[in-house]
Amino acid sequence: MSSSNRVCIRSDAIPAPRFRYSPCVQIGPVVQVSGMVALDAATGQLATGGPGAETALILANLQKALPDYDVTLDDLLIARIFTNRFDAFADINAAWEAVFTAATTPPARTTVGVSALPLGATVEIEFSFVQS
Repeated sequence: MSSSNRVCIRSDAIPAPRFRYSPCVQIGPVVQVSGMVALDAATGQLATGGPGAETALILANLQKALPDYDVTLDDLLIARIFTNRFDAFADINAAWEAVFTAATTPPARTTVGVSALPLGATVEIEFSFVQS
């Protein structure tokens, strides 16, 4: 596959990257969203309130960007959650289940414990979509 098939997609609905990377890349039907931390769209500051609040803001920011990425939560194949606060996993899961309720089919999910995350975050999530 040539690089001409690779498209960088940006969304004004979420904070711009602080470092040099593509926040979202599409190749064919695959849409890969880079790891997101809980940045407030208005201030660019990291959310306060701990892992549950961070997870809720990440998911809210993702939902705001979905129209720009031309995908829906139904297209979400897998989410990879990274946290340095496994002691607060119940809070992370509660924020997750507020979006992915019993009425939905949730995506596959992996959660990985790490020692540190960018900008002092306690949660970072990356998302892989396949357009239907």
